Amino acid sequence: MNLEAVDLRIDGRDILRGITVGSDARRLAVLGRNGSGKTTLARVMAGLTAPSNGSVKIAGVDVTCNRRGALAAVGILFQNPDHQIIFPTVEEELAFGLTQMGLAQSEVRARVQDTLAQFGKQEWSGAAIHQLSQGQRQLVCLMAILAMAPKVIILDEPFAGLDIPTSMHLHRMLDRAEAALVHITHDPRMIADYDHALWIEQGTVEMQGPAGQVAPAFEAAMIELGGRDDLTNLSR
Repeated sequence: MNLEAVDLRIDGRDILRGITVGSDARRLAVLGRNGSGKTTLARVMAGLTAPSNGSVKIAGVDVTCNRRGALAAVGILFQNPDHQIIFPTVEEELAFGLTQMGLAQSEVRARVQDTLAQFGKQEWSGAAIHQLSQGQRQLVCLMAILAMAPKVIILDEPFAGLDIPTSMHLHRMLDRAEAALVHITHDPRMIADYDHALWIEQGTVEMQGPAGQVAPAFEAAMIELGGRDDLTNLSR
């Protein structure tokens, strides 16, 4: 993964400024509080939002310029599955990304069935999405991503709002994945054992390095900030 001097300006506002990171870590975290720009950075890394300046390469693919290549290089799992799912049935949802990659329909059908089988969910093939729970819909999103076999999976706080058993199940599925993980979170405890961490504050890199160093520094700063009486700083 290589981000070089990434800026993003929207409606006259600087959302990201000078983001530079180069890492081949298998587990990379992006830490930041609400409104820090971490979710926007995730969208830029996934090729969903083009930066105003700078370059973004994931697994050697320029995700801004090469959309089809980006689909094979990186997948993103959002916090709310309803913001990600666009088809009425599980089979259609799993097939969509594979079709966008340009695969033949026979290959698409085979990959969809293989993915369902790997998760032991063959009976979900024709299931209606609206009948599934939030945790089940999140699992559908993960299956759709894994079916495309990306080199990198970005996790934008996908466990928020899930109960403990569902969260544990998704963690197990991700642990088995061969892809590198980029975990977007405000909780340093979630990424304590990660290889590399990036702390984003107001759209810029506050600190980056081994997660074992960045996570405690971030947590200490957040505790200190939370102990203040000035709510102005807390609202950012």
